[in-house]
Amino acid sequence: MQEVLIVGGGKGGTAILKILHEASVMKVIAVVDLNKNASGILLAKELGIPVGTDWRQFLNDTVDIVIEVTGEQKVFEDIRDMRGKNTVIIPGSVAFLISKLLEDKEDLIHQLTSESFKRDLIFNSTDDGMVGIDDQGNVMLYNKSAERMIGKDQEDVIGMHISDVIPESKLTTTMETRRTETNQEVVLDNGLKIISNRIPMITDNDEIIGAFSVFKDITEVVNLAEEITNLKEIQTMLEAIIHSSDDAISVVDEEGKGILINPAYTRITGLTQEEVIGKPATADISEGESIHLKVLQTRRAIRGTRMRVGPKRKEVIVNVAPIIVNNKLKGSVGVIHDMSEIQSLTQELDRARRIIRTLEAKYMFEDIIGDSEEMMIAVEQAKLGAKTPATVLLRGESGTGKELFAHAIHNASDRKFNKFLRVNCAALSENLLESELFGYEEGAFSGAKRGGKRGLFEEANNGSIFLDEIGELSANTQAKLLRVLQEREIVRVGGTKSIQINVRVIAATNVNLEKGIADGSFREDLYYRLNRMPIQIPPLRHRKSDIPLISETLITKINQDYGRNVEGVTEEAMNKLMNYHWPGNVRELENVLGRAIIFMNYNEVMIAGNHLPQLENTSKSHLEKVAADPSGSLKDLATQVEQYERNIIQKVLEQNNGNKTAAAKALNVSVRNLYYKIEKYNIEITSMK
Repeated sequence: MQEVLIVGGGKGGTAILKILHEASVMKVIAVVDLNKNASGILLAKELGIPVGTDWRQFLNDTVDIVIEVTGEQKVFEDIRDMRGKNTVIIPGSVAFLISKLLEDKEDLIHQLTSESFKRDLIFNSTDDGMVGIDDQGNVMLYNKSAERMIGKDQEDVIGMHISDVIPESKLTTTMETRRTETNQEVVLDNGLKIISNRIPMITDNDEIIGAFSVFKDITEVVNLAEEITNLKEIQTMLEAIIHSSDDAISVVDEEGKGILINPAYTRITGLTQEEVIGKPATADISEGESIHLKVLQTRRAIRGTRMRVGPKRKEVIVNVAPIIVNNKLKGSVGVIHDMSEIQSLTQELDRARRIIRTLEAKYMFEDIIGDSEEMMIAVEQAKLGAKTPATVLLRGESGTGKELFAHAIHNASDRKFNKFLRVNCAALSENLLESELFGYEEGAFSGAKRGGKRGLFEEANNGSIFLDEIGELSANTQAKLLRVLQEREIVRVGGTKSIQINVRVIAATNVNLEKGIADGSFREDLYYRLNRMPIQIPPLRHRKSDIPLISETLITKINQDYGRNVEGVTEEAMNKLMNYHWPGNVRELENVLGRAIIFMNYNEVMIAGNHLPQLENTSKSHLEKVAADPSGSLKDLATQVEQYERNIIQKVLEQNNGNKTAAAKALNVSVRNLYYKIEKYNIEITSMK
C-alpha cells in the first residue's frame, strides 16, 4: 500500500484526508500543519494518524506521495528539492479541486435533478473538466471545460454512452467498485494528458445512481516533469564526467561558496569535501588570491594563473570561467592543473625529444646555450640562413660549436625531413674523399664496387651536407666542389655523365681562408661561393657571461653519461672558470668539468675550486697577450703570422686615415675580406685620423 504524507491541515487537507480514509487504498502516514488546531490535524488525531508541524521529520525515501495543500509555492519547492527520487508530489491545485469536489458531493445529486441552472453555473465556471453519468452509463453532465478538452460539443454528447464519448473513461468501473479513484492519468484520443478523479454517486440508501469525474489538463505539467527528469539525467552524466577527470575541478555558487569538487581536486590539494563544500572560495588557497572571487566580480574568464593551494602548498595553474545562465551569473568553475605533473611531463617530453632525434641532425637552435650579445647575433644570422637555400660558411675556432650550428640550420630549414650528412674533409685522403663525395662508376679504380657507388652529394639530394674543415680540401677537390655550387651537378669518379642534385651546402672552417687564398692553397672563386653567408661563431673567451649557463647544461649531460648527481658549481670554482681564457672553447670547458666530476666523491654535489685542474688566471686571450708583448709570447708559426698580418693591416689603415676601401686596394684584398680581418683581429679604427 502506498504511503501518503499530507502537508497542510486546512480545508483542502481535511478533504484529502477524508477521501483517502474512506477509500482505504493508500496509507496516510502523517498530517502536517503549522496550526496545531487545524481541522485536518484534529481529524488525524481522531483517526490515530501521526501529526506534526514540520513535514521534514516525516519525509523519507519510503514516502510514495506527498500531497501539498498549503498553497505556498516555497513549501512546494522545498518539498520538491528534498523528496526522494521515487516520491511524487501532488500540487495544491489538485488537492483544492478534490476538496471542492467533496464539498459539492452531497449537493450534487440534488442539483442534478432539481437545480439545473445552479448546476450549469457551477459546472461551467471551472477550468476543470466535469463529466457525470447515470446508472446506465449515459452522459448526464458535461461542462464547457470538458467540451474544450475532449473536443466534442455538449449537445452531441448528452445522452450518449460514456464509452462512445470517452473510450478511455473508467466511470462505469467506478460505479461497479463503488470506490473513489484519485489522480488517475489518462491520455485522450487527441493526445491530451489529463489527471482524473472519479467518484461514485451513492444515495443515503446505499443506492448507486451514477458516477462523476473531474479532470484537469496536465500536458504542460507532464512535459515539465519529463524535462526535470532529463535534467537530472544530464546532471548525473555531468557529475560522472567531472569525477572521471584527472584535472582538479571546483565549482562555486554566485556567492563564492563551494558546491562541487571532484576526486582529483582532493588528490591534488589534499582538501576533502567537508573542508570545501559550503565554505568560501578562499578555503583552499595557501598563497595567492581567489580566482573564483575575481571571476564572480568581473564575469570574465581568467586563465593560466599560478598559485599554491592546500595544506601542502601545492603549486598549480588555475583556469576559472564564469557560469552564466540566461545572462545571470550562477557561479564559476575552476580547473586546476598540477604544476609538478606538468613540469615532469615537460622534462620527459624534452628528454624524449632528444632521444628520438635521428643521428643525421640531432641538434636544434634550442640546444645552443648562451644569451650573450655575440652568441645571439650568431644565432639570429643562422636562423636567417636556415630560411634560405644559400650556402652557409661557419667560421670560428675549434670547439666553438660549428657543427652544432650546422645541425640547427638543417633542422630549421624546409629540408629538415630529408638527409643531413656530415663530412670531415681533413679526415680522409684526397682520392678517398673525392670518391666519397662524388661517388664512382664501375671500374673507376681497383677495388671499385660492381655497379659503382653513389656519393654523399647524391645521398644528400634534397637535404643538406655539412663539410667540416673545408680549408683542408685539395685543389682538385676544390674545383669539383666549385662545379657543384655553380652548376648544381656532379660527375662521378671515372664517369662522364652529369648528375643533377639539389643539396644545401653548409661549410665550416677554423683556419684563415683569406690566408689560403693569398698563398694559393685555396681557390678564390670557391671562397666567394662558400662565403655567401658567413657566420662568425664567437670563442668562449668573448662570451664569458654564458659560462654559468653552459656549465649547468654540461653538468646535466655529464651526470647522465657518468651516472652522477652533481648539482652545480660553487662560487669559488665559477670565479676560476670565469677568469680562464679558454683556448679550447666549449670543448675544453666540457673536458675540465668532466675531469672534475670524475675525481669528486660520490657524496659531493657541488664542484668546488679544489676539484678543478690548474687553470691560468687571466682574462686576456692569447692573441691579445701576443699583441701586448710580441717578443715574449710568440710560440708558434700561425700565431706569429696572424700577429704580423694584424700589424700590417693596422699600419695600412693608419696610412689611409681609416679609409677601408683605400686600405683594401693597397693590400690587394677585397673590401669584404678586409672587414672580416678587422673584426677578427679586433682592430680599432675610431682613433685613426
